[in-house]
Amino acid sequence: MNGVVVKSTGSWYSVRTENGEIHKCRIRGKFRIDGIKSTNPVSVGDIVGFELEPQKETGVIKHIHERTNYIVRKSVNLSKRTHIIASNIDRAFLVITIDNPPTTTSFIDRFLVSAEAYHIPVTLLFNKIDTYDEEAHDLKDELIDIYENIGYECIEISAKEGIHVDDVKELMIDKVTLFSGHSGVGKSTLVNTIEPALNLKTLEISEQHKQGQHTTTFAEMHPLSFGGYIIDTPGIKGFGIVDFEEDEISGYFPEFFELKQECKFHNCKHIDEPKCAVKMGLEKDRIAPSRYFSYVQIMRGEEEHFRQDIYSQKK
Repeated sequence: MNGVVVKSTGSWYSVRTENGEIHKCRIRGKFRIDGIKSTNPVSVGDIVGFELEPQKETGVIKHIHERTNYIVRKSVNLSKRTHIIASNIDRAFLVITIDNPPTTTSFIDRFLVSAEAYHIPVTLLFNKIDTYDEEAHDLKDELIDIYENIGYECIEISAKEGIHVDDVKELMIDKVTLFSGHSGVGKSTLVNTIEPALNLKTLEISEQHKQGQHTTTFAEMHPLSFGGYIIDTPGIKGFGIVDFEEDEISGYFPEFFELKQECKFHNCKHIDEPKCAVKMGLEKDRIAPSRYFSYVQIMRGEEEHFRQDIYSQKK
């Protein structure tokens, strides 16, 4: 019997069959270590084969069908392991806020690199625009300018006020879409605005630390009344890059890839080499300093700078 994993709680998985039945399933111990280095070998969005246990309503997952794509990051507690956020995604939405809480460009760029690697289209949603003062609007406009010039779609929204939410909804019809971002950026509020019947729990931002509180504990896929499915994910503090070779990384920065053929050396790493077209692009404002900073940080294997001001590269 086959089905789609619609919820993962770590040890149990909810699997929906083609006829809409939901079965609570688990995996065998051996399955966990059979060549899979992830903390969660089965993720939301996976198409799996499973068998119901005799005399029980629960099942056992026997097989994961090949994934078309997935979003993966370094596991927070186990640095040598990975955590698959979700799989088989038609489009990912990264929800970004300028403040309350601030989203760093390091985080945005790492998410985009992972999505580029697995050919997942990403739309950047700049949320809470109804709360921004003039300075925040200017900073938001600068970020949108950076990412639209690269080729990423950006939409300014207010989940709370419903501003431009219909534009987001239009992109979701009959698709499997993923919502991700830091805790507190308004993912659950946005989902509730798009599909009020889901009534996901929301919490206020901590005023003292300007950080969000986790309202979504586990990734979960929800059906949409207008067609398609949405995967709501727990808020992510950081996004560790995994499984990339050094010579691959620049290819996941589209504006770098466009220039790299002009570098003097075909294996240029765009850091210390002479006559590097990417570094010349940086000097000529064809590449944003924040993007180059993110690239160097990833190349050097550095952890994301959580407290870094996302606009510090202007200075």
